[in-house]
Amino acid sequence: MPSLRRHVLRISSLAILVAAAAPHPASAQTVSEMAARMDAMQRQMQAMQQELAALRRQAGTQKQALAGEARERRTLSREQARLAERQSRQQQVAQAGGPGGARPAPSEHTPVILANDLVCNSGSYALGSAICFTPGGFVELAGFYRSANTVSDVATDFNGIPFRNSPQSREGEFRLSARQSRLSGLFTARVEPTLQISGYYEIDFLAAGVTSNSRESNSYVPRIRQIFATVDSLDTGWHVLAGQAWSLITTDLSGITPLKEQIPLTIDAQYVPGFNWTRNPQIRVVKDIAPGLWAGLSVESPQSVLPPSPFAAPGTVNVNNSGDAAGLLNNATTYSNNSIPDIAGKLAVEPGFGHYEVKGLVRFFDDRIAPGTLTGGLRTAGRSETAVGYGLGGAATLPVIDKRLDLQISGLVGEGIGRYGSAQLPDFALRADGSIAPTPVFQLLAGGVYHVQSGTDVYLYAGWEHANRTGAFNTTGYGSPTLVVTGCNVESAASGSCQAETRDIRQITGGFWHDLYKGAYGRLVAGAQVSYTERDAFRGTQGVQPSTHLVTGLTSLRYYPF
Repeated sequence: MPSLRRHVLRISSLAILVAAAAPHPASAQTVSEMAARMDAMQRQMQAMQQELAALRRQAGTQKQALAGEARERRTLSREQARLAERQSRQQQVAQAGGPGGARPAPSEHTPVILANDLVCNSGSYALGSAICFTPGGFVELAGFYRSANTVSDVATDFNGIPFRNSPQSREGEFRLSARQSRLSGLFTARVEPTLQISGYYEIDFLAAGVTSNSRESNSYVPRIRQIFATVDSLDTGWHVLAGQAWSLITTDLSGITPLKEQIPLTIDAQYVPGFNWTRNPQIRVVKDIAPGLWAGLSVESPQSVLPPSPFAAPGTVNVNNSGDAAGLLNNATTYSNNSIPDIAGKLAVEPGFGHYEVKGLVRFFDDRIAPGTLTGGLRTAGRSETAVGYGLGGAATLPVIDKRLDLQISGLVGEGIGRYGSAQLPDFALRADGSIAPTPVFQLLAGGVYHVQSGTDVYLYAGWEHANRTGAFNTTGYGSPTLVVTGCNVESAASGSCQAETRDIRQITGGFWHDLYKGAYGRLVAGAQVSYTERDAFRGTQGVQPSTHLVTGLTSLRYYPF
């Protein structure tokens, strides 16, 4: 400080004067005069030294204050960065645009600042003075050929690939479809500077009245992909979602963030065997624990997948019921008995390289066994049975080559988790006494995406879903060795000679997305995909194990106007 330097110079000058005033043999001054002058100088030096000490104490206090202000500025800067990151996540409509290189190009316009500093960025539009609207979606024409006729649209029924006894296994299938075209929109408002609410909708046309059900994609007409609202406390890090969305079990790209799920880039709307997902109603709570660490818990709408024919529940056991049209459910399909929702939990970590998840799932299944008659005319009382299923899994996403190559692996293992896999293997079968036996299942997916250049992605995935034998050794169980499968490889074999039930679904698939045009008029994208899928059944009578396969080629032309 300048004042401190001045006092130091003054004291130094006095010291020089004192030295100069010391007695000298040739001095004419008296000793008493010299002593008086020395005494006065010493008193002045002491006063200045006290003033210097006070200035030093003042300087130390100011230095501590400046250090405290610097710490506060650093803390404020970190908080502002976290708020900006959360706001950026909420403003992005990742899934509205489609996969990988097929993301939409937002229209360019000057960002608008609305109430409570909410920013409508490029691609968003102000509705009044408080709400941002971000439109999304695409128009698609897809074409596909399958080596066997699954009689399916752009979503492949992996568990329905026909065995060789069916004429469909010897027929090809070619179709064109525009039904995967999609519309979406995100509404965002800042109620307070640190409290944000959002609403999101996303629909397509991949449903028909008789196919509507609640099992995995919850596909009622028009098909709701996602419709949900979120409330985000930006200062405390609490986030709540309510509505229909991707399950918490589905792997995320970043944190635990809606619209940032890691969805395979496939054209096939059923994605890849081994991919863990549902889209169903839920209530989800997520907490930002620390930078790079998130925890979430979700209560999700339940529904069970039962084995297809030849599985048959005894007449005395009620495991599902047809929908009630008057109650606005589909009377052309069945609904399982579930009295408790599915419960999912997840912990996501980003330590600086990659994204990692640990997740778990608890499920509950119910049936009702009617009263029966025992020998001697005694009648047993009816009873309700409840069984518990569970799943444990994890996921890792690794940016092996920055901005070039991303690798991923995910998996789920447990009992009664078939609903959460793309192959839709069964959740449970029945034991001989009619009680529920959850089916042991594992699901595994590995893949990689190579970003060739801006707007061009190449991908490769390999997936596997496996189920174990469950329950009774007859058609009320699953995978029984007593099932007749000797006619599964014989065309037009006698009815009942192919009672095959799926043990394994495996697939390898690859493809690309490429921007044909990207500019002020949106984006035009072309894609292609080829997949090879194997379906293996359990061994039945005479040790025969049926197996079949499917080769599928798909192309897509998409226009993203937003």
